[in-house]
Parts: sequence; C-alpha cells; structure tokens
Amino acid sequence: MIVECHRLANRLTAVVFGVLLSSAGNADDLPLDQIQLPEGFSISIFADKVENARQMTRADDGTIFVGSRRAGRVYAVTDEDHDYVANKVYTIDQNLDLPSGVSYRDGSLYVGAISRILRYDNIEQQLNSPPEPVVVRDDFPSDQHHGWKFIAFGPDGKLYVPVGAPCNVCDESGYATIKRMNADGSELEDFAHGVRNSVGFDWDPLTHELWFTDNGRDLLGDDIPACELNHAPTAGMHFGFPFCHGGDVADPAFGEQRSCSEFVSPAQKLGAHVAPLGVTFYTGKQFPEQYQNQIFIPEHGSWNRSSKVGYRITMVTLDENRQVSGYEPFATGWLQGEQSWGRPVDLLVLPDGSMLVSDDQAGVIYRISYAPAAAGLGAAP
Repeated sequence: MIVECHRLANRLTAVVFGVLLSSAGNADDLPLDQIQLPEGFSISIFADKVENARQMTRADDGTIFVGSRRAGRVYAVTDEDHDYVANKVYTIDQNLDLPSGVSYRDGSLYVGAISRILRYDNIEQQLNSPPEPVVVRDDFPSDQHHGWKFIAFGPDGKLYVPVGAPCNVCDESGYATIKRMNADGSELEDFAHGVRNSVGFDWDPLTHELWFTDNGRDLLGDDIPACELNHAPTAGMHFGFPFCHGGDVADPAFGEQRSCSEFVSPAQKLGAHVAPLGVTFYTGKQFPEQYQNQIFIPEHGSWNRSSKVGYRITMVTLDENRQVSGYEPFATGWLQGEQSWGRPVDLLVLPDGSMLVSDDQAGVIYRISYAPAAAGLGAAP
C-alpha cells in the first residue's frame, strides 16, 4: 500500500466543507414539469449544488458519494432526516484528474481518476475531515481522451475498470478493454476486449452476468454506427472495436482486417450518438412488476449530430430467458427542440425502491419515485 502525501496546500483549502442546501440556486429554475414519465411516476430534486455530478455509489449508512469530471471533485451527499431531500453536500477531495467513477466497499470509497484508483478508508466517519487517499494502482493510461472511468465491484468481489480507446478510432494495445482486479489492486486482468468507451455497467441480479453500454465511434454520419448495450456472461469476449461497430458496420480504416462475424454483436442497438452511460438494473420493489429486474440506461445525449438525440432515460426489457425483448423511453424532456437543460448520467436504486439520477449539466441529483395512487390504482396497502 502506498499512502499518498499529495497536494497539501490544495487540501488545506479543500478541507471538506458541509454546504447547507437551501431552496436558492439553480434547482428552483429547472423545469421538472417538462419531464415525461409513465403514469404514476414523479420526479423531484434530491440534491442541488453537486457540480458536474457523474457516477454515484451508496455507503452503508446511506451517504451518497458522487464523482465528477470537469469539476475534478468527489462529493458526499447526506440526507440526515431521511426525507429524500439532501441536507448537506461535502467535498471529499478536489483538483483530481477527472474523478468520474466512484464505488463503495467495506467502509472505503474507491475513486477512478484517469491513471489512478484511489481509496478513502473509513470514509463515513470522516466526512468533515477526510483521510488522505491510499493509491490502489497508478499505472492505468494517463490519456484524458476516453480516460475518465466508471468503476464498480462485481459479484466476484473484483473491481471492474474500463480503459477507453484514446481516440475516435484506433488500434492501440492495452486500450478498449474492461479490466478487473482485486480490491487491493492485485491480479489486474482483461475481462472484455473491443470496447471503445464504456461508461456504465451492471450485473443482472438474476444471473450475475455483466451488461455494459458502449459509446459508438464518431464521424460516420448522423445515424451510424449505433451505440451499444452489450452482454458479457464470460471473460474474454471481443465486441468489435476498432474493426466493427454496432455489430454490422465495418470501420472504413480497420474493417478490412477482420470481419464483423468474428465478434459479439450488441444485445441491443441503441441510437447513434445517444451516449449511453450508467446502465443499471432496477432491483427495487417500489416500481411496478414490469420494471423490476429490467435495465435502465441514461442516454447522456449527442454532441456532434445535426439534430440532437438522447438526453433521456430508456428501459431495455429482458424476457424470462434474459434476452432483450424491448427498448423504449422511460423519462424524457431534458431536451427541448435543440436545447438541453439537463443531461442524465448515472442511476442509483435506493433501499425504498426509488431511483436517483445524476445530471452533470444541471449539477443536481433527481429522485424518481412511484406512487400507486398517482396511477389511479388506489392507495398502497
């Protein structure tokens, strides 16, 4: 273990501060009434002033830890009176290198910051004065292009860490993979290959198999290639990049080297340029049965398409054999015409079955809940 003695001056100014949330600020100006949800669902603000909110993870005591990208900060959000409106936002660290990914395990917060995986021990008891992080590993590539990381512990107890391609399209050894390692950083290995830029994955609660999203390459036009939802039940599978995109689009530069038939096709093609991020299985019981154990995907939204797409949450339905049987919008409205006021990034199911949604454009975290009475079904028993 290497204890990092870093940024002393920065941490003196960054010593965690509790920001009391109030009704003032940009949350009051967000047009939540524009969000369209299925009947019976509602959306509210869980936390404000969470600049560039990206991946979320929940600690044993209920603290929500949140990574960021442009802000360079890691936050802790607490709901001390359990009313589903946060009371405080703490800054755990700042001036980090795109610390988008966060994961919690055994009392410690893990943070993915480009080339490094950091660990903050006993973090729940030290929100007001967080510890210096332990460096778990510091030998991941330092490229910022697709270098920010979504990280998560799998059912096997290993930490999964993607290494995105450092380009729009290229063939570089050691990149375009999802890797996994022990919690202490040992035994790093490749789990999946041919993955251009995954910023979201989760495990099926019924089969414990990995599903992940992948962002398709750019500059082939508005409508190709599709972004992807992929299924990786075993290690060692190859999903096509840079030779094949979306299962059937040969790359103009690399496609002659290998055929699309050699690779695993997407379980579901998503829209081109929708930028799918934090794929999440809904494991709660609050939502109706048809939503339970299904896949929800925040589509962050396009940046290089002649007309914008994404900026929504979609649901991918799996049948009894855990094969894809449907793909449809779940929450829309962050995009109005060609103007967006929010961009959903990650989802987190709370113990009561409601679902948090981070938004890195608005700098807030929403809560989506379901009430049977609101769907005209009468009060819950």
